[in-house]
Order: sequence, then structure tokens, then C-alpha cells
Amino acid sequence: MNKVAMKDAILEAKFEKGLKWADIARAAGLSPEYTCSACLGMNHLDPKPADAVAAVLDLGKDVSAALQRFPQKTWTQTVPTDPLIYRWYEIVGVYGETIKELINEKFGDGIMSAIDFTMDIAKQEDPKGDRVVVTLNGKFLPYKAW
Repeated sequence: MNKVAMKDAILEAKFEKGLKWADIARAAGLSPEYTCSACLGMNHLDPKPADAVAAVLDLGKDVSAALQRFPQKTWTQTVPTDPLIYRWYEIVGVYGETIKELINEKFGDGIMSAIDFTMDIAKQEDPKGDRVVVTLNGKFLPYKAW
């Protein structure tokens, strides 16, 4: 099974079972963000968490095996070459779908505003190497039906 078929099977089973990413992540013993990203095909899982994800979704060994395969992280958009800015494109390229899934799951069908928005960039000192902490805070804007 390839990553696209795996993703489709996982999303269908998640919907049919009424599970949240937190439920699936709890079974895997990982964060909802990383688990979701792996289930969407942008990261991989080791055998034990892959088997746990397949089990909680009542999916077979083919899904577990696909979760364990290393992903091909590519996209076709042109990105800037500045290393710092490029990394932001990489983050969105790898985790963008995960961010969308988790926002939609927690808030509903809509978007995060980039107009009613704040950002904070902080330095977190760490003996293993200082950390960059970026907080993006945007108002949720639901889509409306008419």
C-alpha cells in the first residue's frame, strides 16, 4: 500500500469510528500533531506505534507497513532560497495539512485569520542549544453556509 492509499484508508476509518487525532495519538503513545502528520503521509512511525494506529482504526498490516515507510517530502511550489525563510516553507510543506486537520477538528470548517493576528518570537535557553519559540495567534473564522 502506498502513502496516498494509506492516508485515504486512515481518514475514512477515523471518520467512520468518530475518533479524534488525540485518540489515535494516545494509542500510538505520541503527540496528536506528529501522529496526524504520519497518518497524512508526511512522517513515519516505528513498528509499535504503527501497529497501534492500525489496530485502533481496525485497519490491517498493510496500513501499519505503509505508516513505517519513510515519506517522500516534496512539493512543487517555488520557495525562497534564504535558509531561515526556506525552513518556514518546509514546516508548512510537511506540517501544513496536519495544522489544517487539527484546526478543523478543534474549531470546525474555517481558517485562522492572518488579519486578526498576533505573533511572538521568543528565545528559550537550552543547554543543548537555544530554542526558537514562535507563537502564532489568529482569530478563527468559520466558513458559513447560505
